[in-house]
Amino acid sequence: MSEKKKLRQIAIYGKGGIGKSTTTQNLTVALAELGKKILVVGCDPKADATRLLLGSLSQRTVLDTMRETGGAVELSGILREGYLGIKCVESGRPEPGVGCAGRGIITAIGLLERLGAYTDDLDYVFYDVLGDVVCGGFAMPIREGKAKEIYIVASGEMMALYAANNIAKGIQRFALKGGVRLGGIICNSRNVDREIELLRAFSAELGTQLIYFVPRDNVVQRAEIRRKTVIEYDSKAHQAQEYRNLAKAIDENTMFTIPKPMTQERLEEILLEYGLLDAVEDYRI
Repeated sequence: MSEKKKLRQIAIYGKGGIGKSTTTQNLTVALAELGKKILVVGCDPKADATRLLLGSLSQRTVLDTMRETGGAVELSGILREGYLGIKCVESGRPEPGVGCAGRGIITAIGLLERLGAYTDDLDYVFYDVLGDVVCGGFAMPIREGKAKEIYIVASGEMMALYAANNIAKGIQRFALKGGVRLGGIICNSRNVDREIELLRAFSAELGTQLIYFVPRDNVVQRAEIRRKTVIEYDSKAHQAQEYRNLAKAIDENTMFTIPKPMTQERLEEILLEYGLLDAVEDYRI
């Protein structure tokens, strides 16, 4: 009897606008090229976590489908197959002004489990999560022990690092109670001065690693306009190889830690050291 493969469940967090969903979709396509079977669960109310994989604006979300059907949902109604066979689901959000957006994540994951979406052939499940803070429903993938690995997408910009440090605080809280661990920081470059040095220092201070530095390249935007990942749009582009390198780094990663979030004072010191701030007063909020 063949040994059952180990399913790796990974949550990707990062502040809004950091390129978290773009990075996740390009990463999963690179993993699929390696023959990995993947499910992507969009946990962002914008429901754009699978757009490039499906080549469409967005797919029908779990919450929208439940509202339309009165709760009688079949797996085929909420799960679509995208590029290279990647399975795609969007949790969605409640109607504006009603309820918590994070509740869509709780509902979606529970429904996927009941409908048998987590099949034995899967190698990876990725949760693409809104993550300026890790609280409430947005912490569902790690709070309920679904995702054991966390990666934070950041850049050399001040607010991206501030958000990443806040996310690390939430990860630490849940890591102390369960098995979730931080696998590293993914830098989605903004071409900030001394960016790679800053991210390495920031990662080391958190007790983790800069697992990969993704350079900035306009081919990403050109592919997005056409609703494609870089590998589908231009498989020979230099940026396509960067995403393949990121996929290899995550596939082979063995460094998982409980993060050690910084005080705001320490974060300010690092930002000053690498030239992001002229004076501490610039960062006081």
